[in-house]
Amino acid sequence: MRRVVAVGVAVLAVGALLLSASAFMPFQSEFAGGESAVTATPMQSYAGKVRAPEFPVGLDWLNVPEPLSMAQLRGKAVLLDFWTYGCINCIHVIPDLKRLEAEFPNELVVIGVHSAKFANEGETENIRFIVKRYGIEHPVINDRNFIMWQTYGVRAWPTFMLIDPQGKVLGYYSGEGVYEAMQPAIAGMIAEFDAKGMIDRTPLPLTPELERRAPSVLAFPSKVLADARGGRLFIADTSHNRVIVVDLQTYAVQAVIGSGRVGLRDGTFSEAAFNWVHGMSLGADGETLYIADTGNHAVRAADLREGTVKTIAGTGQQNRNWRDRLRGGAALETPLNSPWDVHYQDGVVYIAMAGPHQLWALDLASGQVAPFVGSGREGIVDGALLESELAQPSGIIGAEGVLYFADAESSAIRKVDLKAGRVQTIVGTGLFDFGDVDGIGDVVRLQHALGLTLGADGKLYVADTYNHKIKVIDPERRESRTLLGGGAGFRDGESPQFWEPGGISYADGKLYVADTNNDAIRVVDLATLNVTTLAFPNPEQLALAPTDEAAEAAAETPPEDFFGTVVRLPALTAARGTSQIVLNIQLPEGYKQNDQAPFTLRFYNNTPIARVAPADNNLSLITPPMPVRMPVTLSEGEALITLDATVIYCKAVNETLCFPAFLRFELPLRVAAEGDSEIAINYLLVPPKLD
Repeated sequence: MRRVVAVGVAVLAVGALLLSASAFMPFQSEFAGGESAVTATPMQSYAGKVRAPEFPVGLDWLNVPEPLSMAQLRGKAVLLDFWTYGCINCIHVIPDLKRLEAEFPNELVVIGVHSAKFANEGETENIRFIVKRYGIEHPVINDRNFIMWQTYGVRAWPTFMLIDPQGKVLGYYSGEGVYEAMQPAIAGMIAEFDAKGMIDRTPLPLTPELERRAPSVLAFPSKVLADARGGRLFIADTSHNRVIVVDLQTYAVQAVIGSGRVGLRDGTFSEAAFNWVHGMSLGADGETLYIADTGNHAVRAADLREGTVKTIAGTGQQNRNWRDRLRGGAALETPLNSPWDVHYQDGVVYIAMAGPHQLWALDLASGQVAPFVGSGREGIVDGALLESELAQPSGIIGAEGVLYFADAESSAIRKVDLKAGRVQTIVGTGLFDFGDVDGIGDVVRLQHALGLTLGADGKLYVADTYNHKIKVIDPERRESRTLLGGGAGFRDGESPQFWEPGGISYADGKLYVADTNNDAIRVVDLATLNVTTLAFPNPEQLALAPTDEAAEAAAETPPEDFFGTVVRLPALTAARGTSQIVLNIQLPEGYKQNDQAPFTLRFYNNTPIARVAPADNNLSLITPPMPVRMPVTLSEGEALITLDATVIYCKAVNETLCFPAFLRFELPLRVAAEGDSEIAINYLLVPPKLD
């Protein structure tokens, strides 16, 4: 039997796959989040003897020049990711998949198998936009008819199938935490097949949709906030990781909050860093802007007078512990889980927490944050606050004594009576009850609505995202009707078109709509129902300044006062794309690394042709096994790259005799369409001569 690596609690069963036709319907199960994110249930074991079936003919593929075949993937580990793009659990695993791809750049191929929950998600063009929005560069298949889903016996989103280099199914896993679950299995499998000479490291040809995206002033804006009192409009420029402040009358840019770099950094507006910003709300003073920093799992506060940003809730890490769903604590010590929108009211910032299917409350006076509405179970159940069930709340607004929220996965608009302490559904009936139906009460159907706002008339105006429409809902009569929109597209005037609008805000007789897939903010005059597109009179203020990148590169320039050994390496040609630097420092015979002092490795991001993520470019490790690997992204061009390493090594017998080695590796690098699959650096240490 083939050797298989076992992985913690979520065991990867050998060949745990049901390849026969399944008796279940695709929509009988929901997402593999919560408790199932840490426990996988094996289906049926074939002891690694089941060959992965060929990809069905006729499916649409993205990010590749032509459809792939299993034969083309022979010699590589293949990880199939069954997902649907509105699923928060599916969004959460994207960083894990990118981490696996960086660690095994030429040995592993991730293929996204998009099996849509919502009808709108099944359209290839919509998936194409999502692939760009989420920064997904691996191949993606539109499995709109659930052919692969049923062939593999999948029962929940997300689910992962691991296929070995011989094309046989090794095992599966459902839920979040896929890196921890899959990494040991993938590493063990690659090592085993590599020893047999059966790993093909030829880079897979890719044509990422992201690279075809034309530059735009805004990038997938998700939310918008109109401030009538202050005469301002706040725009969440989500994929540019910043918030834009403009004049509500002229739309002139007044300020940009955030550097545009991905990260969690406080400081001035130009220094601050965000990760995938969404909802915003103004405090009572009108000068504090609360921001849902979704990708950082944090809530930030921007001081509009001082021009500064600080974190007020969250640790920067996602809270994956389902058992913590009813536990709060000090705001800066409590991890959050994908805050999607925020609403300030009476000293409290209410948070639409999409990840755990809850609303949380941040008490600004005490600095405490805690679950406020929802048990943490995904569903649509009314009742007492913490006994109710929500489904990925993604928009929130309030008035005296009441909160309204958009429950995206149940396509529902719901209400919290703050005085009675109860949740009531206005429209929406179930996790799989969606459509485009106007009417009253339970006949109403929306499709994955993400945003809502209150008008002066007390009506709710809803961004019915997957229907590409704006709906107006009377919360008392439970009546919903279409206000504007008809089919995905872009058109101004009295018969407008939107494309997956995600945010909406009201001020002075107008609606401001974050028209996400159109990279635009649309303005609706409620008196005439005429729609226009916001145009900035000074768009140059929104350019992603190359001076910021230049400053960053300058900060990464290797220091000139290096006093160690400079190792000039022979020139190397590497293939563009995701790769890795493989540094193998060999110790002389009779020596070993000091296990008390760290080995350090620093890569200097001073050239655009080779970029290393900030989390990976400054390593400090105790006795790491050689070689040390560092993920790197390569773009075509030529440059000299520099790495500094420190190794403390000792005599194996007389451990009190140790030597430091300070090494600088300089490598003339050429990156082209074809070349070496990795940047390999080998160096033999020579100990100093002792008198």
